Amino acid sequence: MFFSKDTQRIRRILIVEDEPLLAFDEEHTLQTAGYEVVATVDRFREATAIILQQGAVDLVVTDVRLAGVRSGLELARHARELGIAVLFATAQCPEEAMEQDIALGCLTKPFQPRDLVRAINVCERLIGGRAPGRLPPGLTLFQRA
Repeated sequence: MFFSKDTQRIRRILIVEDEPLLAFDEEHTLQTAGYEVVATVDRFREATAIILQQGAVDLVVTDVRLAGVRSGLELARHARELGIAVLFATAQCPEEAMEQDIALGCLTKPFQPRDLVRAINVCERLIGGRAPGRLPPGLTLFQRA
């Protein structure tokens, strides 16, 4: 489903991924789908610098394991405190994320490029207060309070 610019809530995406080839693939996939990838980084510190720029990011797509000491879980908590939606893209969905309401969901690796785009479309619907519709393979949604 395509959204007009007036109704689209997710336009600018930050990718946080420590595996360079996966990061490149995700960036290419999202740009081809019409999203603006504001940055692709591999560390908590770099990601937080970008999300602190007001209006710079609509959605953070992050792995749980990042380069450096801090994790994608910590990044998700920080982003959610700022009102920015988060989608994990990781090999194993973290149980604590489900319990702590820090992300919309988790897309399990490996995934097809089209499934990343479909997962973001589901996030778009959730943010807009609509039913998620059919989920792509590997996407787990977290219950929202």
